[in-house]
Amino acid sequence: MRRSVLAGPVLEVAPKLLGTVLRSTTDEGTVAVRLTEVEAYDGPNDPGSHAYRGETPRNAVMFGPPGFLYVYFTYGMHFCMNVVVGPDSKPSAVLLRAGEVIEGLELARIRRGQPAPQKSVFNQVRPGPTTKRPAANPDRDLARGPARLCVALGIGRDGNGIDLLSKDSPIQLLNGSGYDGVPATGPRVGLREAADRPWRFWIPNDPTVSPYRPHVPKKRA
Repeated sequence: MRRSVLAGPVLEVAPKLLGTVLRSTTDEGTVAVRLTEVEAYDGPNDPGSHAYRGETPRNAVMFGPPGFLYVYFTYGMHFCMNVVVGPDSKPSAVLLRAGEVIEGLELARIRRGQPAPQKSVFNQVRPGPTTKRPAANPDRDLARGPARLCVALGIGRDGNGIDLLSKDSPIQLLNGSGYDGVPATGPRVGLREAADRPWRFWIPNDPTVSPYRPHVPKKRA
């Protein structure tokens, strides 16, 4: 992936990230995903963007050059990540929403708490009427959603500010096989502001794409 490609307008860059590969290497090993769903955020032109009201210590990475990773903590429990795009000092970013694990499947399963699949149907105990079955967590769900994507890749706060295009980086954005079809588009997920803008892009009919959920205002007691 070239930095000049990421330096374009966010609505042009976002769909180009579909089919690219994000690879993360830690002491535990390497996991890579093929990106299948993203959302565009257009900085000061977008009330839904973290950069809408200007630069803060939290969003400072967005105000730098394209090709860097912007990681933030949300809801007091989850990390989400974005690729910074657009010209330097013009804060826009693409939220990485979902992907297909194509490398390091076993490690991704461990991180997501998924038991290894049974290799044989023999000598297995048939569950009785009171036996609790393990929670279903198929491989398609390993990185299906922005928080799950970070968990599967082992990306947390330390990933903020990493150059995704450096050959020495532990997290790299690679061209992969790409996607040359026509992406599906629709409103972004869970936004209170600018919720109607169709700036979410995904690969049609891909099972790893996350379900759409609109913002639901909290009811006062």
